[in-house]
Amino acid sequence: MRLPCEVAVKSVVPAIRALLAKELTENYGMKQTETGELLGVTQTAVSKYAHQVRGRVLQLDGEEEVRVIIVTTAESLARGALDRFSLALSICKICRLVRERRLMCKLCKRADPDVNVEECLLCSFSCSGKYP
Repeated sequence: MRLPCEVAVKSVVPAIRALLAKELTENYGMKQTETGELLGVTQTAVSKYAHQVRGRVLQLDGEEEVRVIIVTTAESLARGALDRFSLALSICKICRLVRERRLMCKLCKRADPDVNVEECLLCSFSCSGKYP
């Protein structure tokens, strides 16, 4: 059994970083090297996000609440007003939102075909901190 956090690390976190990288490079005119430093990744990773080689398994562009957090986080990063701890909290907040909204279920199914996504409540419980 693959844990939801394993799926999130491979799919959700790169998708979040891709959106942040896009926001920073396109709306704040940052170079890929600067963006990479802010996000804690290499310039090569930022290039792969930009060319949709990495971070495109899960489409989060249409999720308005995710978009608001991305824009706010990128703006704070660009101003130098966000430390690594706060960046991690923002990424975790988005990941929790993705899991609560069951946006990751198809990826879990792909990772483990035996998972019954209609009955699975693992993300709901792990995000809320409440267990049956």
